Amino acid sequence: MIVEANILQPLINVANGVLQFFHDSAGLSWGMSIIALTVVTRALLIPLTYRQLKGMRALQALQPQIKEIQAKYKNDRQRMQQEMMRFYQENKVNPFASCIPLIAQLPVFITLFYVLRHELPADIGCEAGHCGSEAAFFFINDLTAKATGAELIVLLVLYIGTQLVSGLVMSVTADKSQRMMMMILPFIFVPFILNFPAGLILYWITTNFWTMGQQYTIQRLIPAPVAATPAEVMAAKPPPPPPKKKKRR
Repeated sequence: MIVEANILQPLINVANGVLQFFHDSAGLSWGMSIIALTVVTRALLIPLTYRQLKGMRALQALQPQIKEIQAKYKNDRQRMQQEMMRFYQENKVNPFASCIPLIAQLPVFITLFYVLRHELPADIGCEAGHCGSEAAFFFINDLTAKATGAELIVLLVLYIGTQLVSGLVMSVTADKSQRMMMMILPFIFVPFILNFPAGLILYWITTNFWTMGQQYTIQRLIPAPVAATPAEVMAAKPPPPPPKKKKRR
């Protein structure tokens, strides 16, 4: 973690400063400060996320052609992948658009892990089995420590549930294998989450709620573009010009 801390020290300083601002200046609890930091982070990523969502909506409109390719080469997996990549390149769409916002958040995720473990005031944690009000948030006893018992079970249920729903809404344009991966990922992360500070799980749950609300808003405000089917494209093409008549001499 020392290496990551050195590389991400500027982000660590910013994240710690934002948390301290929300707690000390805005008067929020540490739990609400983490939620506020999540909102600020996702708001800053809106330009990147918007570009990726536009690409995803374009991909959604191309689903009829994609399904035709998949049906045509269903017995030749390698050829199907080649044709799909060619199709994506021709239409200038990125099939992995839904992963970009998640990847962009990884540095913030690592940064918050370090801040919760090393940067927040030491007296907000639990000492000798006694936790002060500063460390607690709703049912969470200590935001800076690992969750245990019923607290951990509730956090895991919230994390898995919100991650599954957010993964579904962000992979509406993905193929079956990609959607399956999005469904499996939350369970793959569970063994790692067991050792995360509870505040970090709170951040993850909050960003999942943001993703769901963001996708709902996009669907309401920006309708998916409708792409013409191959038959419609052919029908829209002007008829070829009649052959020129040869001049008689």
